Amino acid sequence: MSKLVINNYEDFAAMLGKNLGVSEYLELTQERINMFADATLDHQWIHVDTERAKVESPFKSTIAHGYLTLSMLPHLWNEIIEVNNLKLMVNYGMDKMKFGQAVKSGESIRLVADLHAITNLRGTVKAEIKFKIEIKDQKKCALEGIATFLYYFN
Repeated sequence: MSKLVINNYEDFAAMLGKNLGVSEYLELTQERINMFADATLDHQWIHVDTERAKVESPFKSTIAHGYLTLSMLPHLWNEIIEVNNLKLMVNYGMDKMKFGQAVKSGESIRLVADLHAITNLRGTVKAEIKFKIEIKDQKKCALEGIATFLYYFN
């Protein structure tokens, strides 16, 4: 899969309203879910107790934390886009974020991204990316919203 290459504001602006790309699928394993639970101190049984989840969970499986799913956004985003001539990129915000469906342990997710809006702030590019995190072989997405990034070009 080839990445979209962006070198400046004009390259971004040319993509306004268009699909930026689709990432590869990434499996959310139980090991990753457990490591996220350790990192965030969120050890709720629905995420980490596989035996209890088989019996008591409506999903009949453990599920990924919603914020784990969200935290995969930078990795999946970097599979879609390569930005050159960059000093730094900053996460600026999230809007209209909505969790649509739980991701069960072992399911795979991918990112679908469109350029929703672009603003040139005196050399800094504010890019608003409309995104969906899809679950392989599921109709309903795990998460959708608008992620805003600030790109500081050289």
